[in-house]
Amino acid sequence: MYWRYAFKRVLMGVMIYFVIIFVYAVLFNVMFKLHYSYLLEGPILPEIFSDWFDTITFNYGQSMYIRSFKGETDVIKIILERVPNTMLLFTMAIIIDIFLGVYLGIKKAQKAGGFMDKTTSILTMIFYGLPTWWVGLVMIMFFSFKMPLFPSGGIFSIPPPVGFIKRFADIVYHLILPLTTLVFFRFWGRAYLSRNIVLANLQNDFIISARARGIPERKVLFGHALRASAPPILTMSVLSVLDSFSGALIIEGIFNWPGMGNLFWAAIQQDDIPVLLGNLSFTTLLYICGIVILDLIYGVLDPRIKVGGKE
Repeated sequence: MYWRYAFKRVLMGVMIYFVIIFVYAVLFNVMFKLHYSYLLEGPILPEIFSDWFDTITFNYGQSMYIRSFKGETDVIKIILERVPNTMLLFTMAIIIDIFLGVYLGIKKAQKAGGFMDKTTSILTMIFYGLPTWWVGLVMIMFFSFKMPLFPSGGIFSIPPPVGFIKRFADIVYHLILPLTTLVFFRFWGRAYLSRNIVLANLQNDFIISARARGIPERKVLFGHALRASAPPILTMSVLSVLDSFSGALIIEGIFNWPGMGNLFWAAIQQDDIPVLLGNLSFTTLLYICGIVILDLIYGVLDPRIKVGGKE
């Protein structure tokens, strides 16, 4: 039965999370003891279990050096301030990337070997092979300095504008350049992968049968081929969205974007172990939750997966 499958997947996800957090607690306590041995008294094992329990209950403690935008030292508040910024840039970029990439991939598969397929395949090799950090620097050089159309970094102007509409417009204005950089130079690879997945399913008998019955080509592509291709495309898309929650060290650094990646780098530079542990633990939790949800969706989408039934 499906509920048994779902229960096993959720239980497995919880157990994996507990084990990973325990490994984090061991590593960070050893690191803490090596750097700040004068702050630890007594054996280290109780400290490990104490940190493990605090972390799984979201009690990340107080930061050592890093402060929130309001000057607070509570690690969970510092993290929750950065998550929306990361989602605003990276998660939005991935979602746009998914829609553009999958749509272009379907169109490429529809006329495989045609002019559009060959042209976009060449563009994929050119754009997808470029380092994102280098592209970001080039975009800043051209659109912030040569042609000063957009700001070179940050999430809002200093001082920030007053009023919701003006502040929202200011954030969108600062978002355009990094968002364009991420989307335009990434969706080509997703389009190429989607093209190969859909093209493989277009050779199946049920597609040939659907075309023979006179079903419109659009319905064959989006109703039959895309549905059969959904599991691998969904896996690729969900993993990309989950990966976006952790941000990107280099891109956030180049555009001075105050997200999770920037916070992680700042915690490393300042040796702020509570923030580092909280950052890793929070992103790990999001990733595992996403993987569990993906498994549950797979059990619904793909009838070939046995969900608790007997062989």
